[in-house]
Amino acid sequence: MSRPDAPVPAALPGTLALPVDHELVIKKSRFLAHLAPARTVEEADAVVAQRRKELWDARHHCVALVVGTHADQQRSSDDGEPSGTAGVPMLEVLRRRHLTDVVAVVTRYFGGVLLGAGGLVRAYSGAVAEALDVAADHGVLRRREILTEVTVDVPHADAGRVDHLLRDWAGTHGAVLEEPTYAAVARLALLVPPAALPRLRDDLAAASAGTLTPVPGADRVVDVPA
Repeated sequence: MSRPDAPVPAALPGTLALPVDHELVIKKSRFLAHLAPARTVEEADAVVAQRRKELWDARHHCVALVVGTHADQQRSSDDGEPSGTAGVPMLEVLRRRHLTDVVAVVTRYFGGVLLGAGGLVRAYSGAVAEALDVAADHGVLRRREILTEVTVDVPHADAGRVDHLLRDWAGTHGAVLEEPTYAAVARLALLVPPAALPRLRDDLAAASAGTLTPVPGADRVVDVPA
């Protein structure tokens, strides 16, 4: 009897590498979206406090935040807007885009025209969604992967050649080359998708007549370009 296939782990949520800003104007009301990386609730709170300080004359600073490797903590605030019209719609955008370690602050300057509950939902969610589109266009979105730390000890005389080999290998196998260290030997380091470890071992053995062996270490969550 064949064994059932093992479940495929769900992909980790992505994140932002840098803050991004976007302005949306609807019926003379200005919605200023500011999205920033935040790995903890405290970091997110600091971003919100800074926006309140910078834009002190605005009527509302509505917030949505998601933090934790698996989007473990989620919070939102309507900051005086009708309940459910701002923070939760903003949070839903972050959820749908599968993001974490991000705080979104949308600051509103009232333009004198009431938008109604539906209009507010569309405005606040739209401001965050458009800011994320800007982030994608500027290459600041990041996906997250679990990669394995690997080291390769190389004689100094061969370090340049093997470094070049590993650099090319990393570029075609979803790996990330890290900074080498030099002591009695050169220690080259890279982060490798777990499924690619056997291939790395075989390719290194073939390139070095069996003299080089990659040594796997701990797994690490790594941000890579989306």
